[in-house]
Amino acid sequence: MDTESTYSGYSYYSGRSRGSHRHGERSRDRHKSRSKDSRSEKSVTINTPPAEPLLGDSTVRGEQVQDDNWGETTTAVTGTSEHSLSQEDIVRITKDLEDSVGLDCRRYFTLTLAVILGLLVFLTPLAFLVLPHLLWPERLQSCGTACEGLFISVAFKLLILLLAVWALFFRPPRAGLPRVFVFRALLAVLVLLFVISYWLFYGVRILDSQDENYQGIVQYAVSLVDALLFIHYLAIVLLELRQLQPCFSVCVARSTDGETRHYNLGQLSIQRAALAILEHYYCDFSVNNPALLSASKTRAAKHLAGLKVYNVDGPGNNAATGLAHSQSRAMIAAAARRRDSSHNELYYEEAEHERRVRKRKARLVVAVEEAFTHIKRMQEEDQKKAPGDVMDPREAAQAIFPSMARALQKYLRTTKQQHCHSMESIQQHLAFCITNNMTPKAFLESYLTPGPTLQYSRDHWLARQWTLISEASVTSGLKDGSVFLLKCVDFNLVVTTKKIPYIQMSEEYIDPKSHKFVLRLQSETSV
Repeated sequence: MDTESTYSGYSYYSGRSRGSHRHGERSRDRHKSRSKDSRSEKSVTINTPPAEPLLGDSTVRGEQVQDDNWGETTTAVTGTSEHSLSQEDIVRITKDLEDSVGLDCRRYFTLTLAVILGLLVFLTPLAFLVLPHLLWPERLQSCGTACEGLFISVAFKLLILLLAVWALFFRPPRAGLPRVFVFRALLAVLVLLFVISYWLFYGVRILDSQDENYQGIVQYAVSLVDALLFIHYLAIVLLELRQLQPCFSVCVARSTDGETRHYNLGQLSIQRAALAILEHYYCDFSVNNPALLSASKTRAAKHLAGLKVYNVDGPGNNAATGLAHSQSRAMIAAAARRRDSSHNELYYEEAEHERRVRKRKARLVVAVEEAFTHIKRMQEEDQKKAPGDVMDPREAAQAIFPSMARALQKYLRTTKQQHCHSMESIQQHLAFCITNNMTPKAFLESYLTPGPTLQYSRDHWLARQWTLISEASVTSGLKDGSVFLLKCVDFNLVVTTKKIPYIQMSEEYIDPKSHKFVLRLQSETSV
């Protein structure tokens, strides 16, 4: 019995046409075997796979073949919503809630300690002035004019100190850092030790002896307030001024698409440098779009699954196992030929994609210009109507949105931006442009040019938690060659630190007279 095996690429057999397909292949194979010797009884056929993906990749196929209904591919704000959650999502959400609870407790604990220390600092000078009047008022000496002037000095200095502390320390936190801020903790310990030292001296020299010189007690309180003002100046130098001078150049690269930015930073710890980088990231980097990487993944999957083996006579045929080596060599040769032509496929795919983008961009621009022209006609008609019949910008946006929805939808699908813009956000942006009398180009700028992360909805950046990974301690300062990682759910930010080199400048003096020259003209000319 002749045993025939057919090796084809991506193919699809229906139940009705399977018998006729096998019969046609067998007849072809018999015709080929007659022209060869008796040893070549088996024929191998390798077909070039079609352009359509062979294996049923639902994600890729869902991106390539989509209908024209806006609500099925974009997020629309409606009365009801459906969400699908897996067990991993539930575990991740639970972990995020636990982490957020821990961060909130630590934040409130730190705020409570700061408030207690602040009250201790501001109430201590007042207690120094009040306690002698409460404990031994009959033995105190009368306060003269100089003493009463010191009261005014203490009052104004405490007011200045209160405003300065409020401006420097009581600001809303920008982020939750993994470790304590070293300089702020050192300043808090310094203030605490300073106040305790003043209380010890006050208790030993004034309370125990019940000093009668009240002017000296007032001067003691004034010295405490002066010292607190100097400590606040030290805090400004350490917390604000020290980091202003650039010392390091950091290179920030995103792991998914390789987008890179460079920033200059001062003397900062690793965790505070990471915070500064994240603040720049949300304003400078374009939004992370994983859909743009699907094309390369599709090509890789196509080459990996370039050949598929079908045994027509079933897996029980032992004769087919004898062809394993020849089949492997044939498949390797076919894969090598496909790998050699992969750059051509990439070139034509990119060219076709650019052509589609330009085509749909032109359609979108025309549709938006026609819609804004219709708005101008509506505004001219509204001026002739009664004040109660005038259409507000929200209603005008809803009225003209269907005329541009299809072109905008196709353009967003082609550029893989459909998950970044919902129908509600587009209508709000359209109403904003109508309210401020903006041009069609201004409306389209948000969709034609990918903007930074903060430009999009809060779902893309609000609940984003970052993890700092560093070999060195995060409280240590930046050094030349330091590398750390900012890890997120979807991607990573790789940060490399380089120290700004020392620049040596020299001066070269040029004599001003060296630039002067004399032009001598002869009086006689040739005839």
